Amino acid sequence: MGDISKDINSRFPDHKVKALINILYTANWISSFQNEYFKPFGISPQQFNILKILNGAKEPLKVQTIKGRMIERSPNATRLMDKLCDKQLIERIPCPDDRRVVHIEITKNGKELLNSISDNFNEDLVKNITQDEAQLLSDLLDKMR
Repeated sequence: MGDISKDINSRFPDHKVKALINILYTANWISSFQNEYFKPFGISPQQFNILKILNGAKEPLKVQTIKGRMIERSPNATRLMDKLCDKQLIERIPCPDDRRVVHIEITKNGKELLNSISDNFNEDLVKNITQDEAQLLSDLLDKMR
């Protein structure tokens, strides 16, 4: 089991500071894991999130709706969608009533890519905690926000 004090060779003034540093360190660890995991699929974790949102929606969504549902709300979401569009994983559908509005839909290729990615790819990240510990952790993070 990891110990943030040993991992970064540091001491902390109190448990709250240690917890905050641990959250930031762990977030970076998760991000690195996911970046490496998705590399062979040619997408980023954020692009995977966009594809999952669109696949779950079952209908085209406005760009703003997608941005609002993203786990990592990125100002470059439009650029992420441009790349997905270039890879033919999503397509833009102009709104007939308002030229300023564009809807985004996942393509057949996008659905096939999602199907090729294991649903439990994050299992390794949480293998060392129980369901009860996961619930407590989630509750504490919700409380923190």
